[in-house]
Amino acid sequence: MGLFEPVLVALDRVDVRCVIVGGVATVLHGYARLTADLDLAIDLTPDRPMRAIEALLELGLLPRLPVDARDFADPDVRRTWIDQRNLRVFSMYDRANPLLQVDLFAEGPIPFEDLWLRSVEVELSTVSARIACIDDLISMKRTAGRPQDLADVEALELIQRGEADR
Repeated sequence: MGLFEPVLVALDRVDVRCVIVGGVATVLHGYARLTADLDLAIDLTPDRPMRAIEALLELGLLPRLPVDARDFADPDVRRTWIDQRNLRVFSMYDRANPLLQVDLFAEGPIPFEDLWLRSVEVELSTVSARIACIDDLISMKRTAGRPQDLADVEALELIQRGEADR
């Protein structure tokens, strides 16, 4: 988690609520596997996306798309990207450390307030963070349907039933 903690600290510092989803959330629930990015659902209410983008830019992260990262904060631009470009996540990375990639959901796979209310708080070494609950992760991963997601679903279901070593 050390690679991703500065991102979570930066978002916390600017009061952006976020929920870790994807592979990192799966790992934090107890399934040991490699993951290449930090997937975040963020609060997309007015001014929060801009705070998030500015914090990520301050960390040196750049958008993978050839766009101004600040455009992600504009709900109309975001909607256009979703509708016309099939954008699901907005990816930012650190050119100096390409292993550091953050994917921000352009549209919540689950309404953010629901995801937030059901999320689980975890203490990391430098910050507390919220991770999607197992039920929400399973739902999101089933919807994605990729082979790794389906393997994660199996592991999460074992954890949920108490049948896996955590």
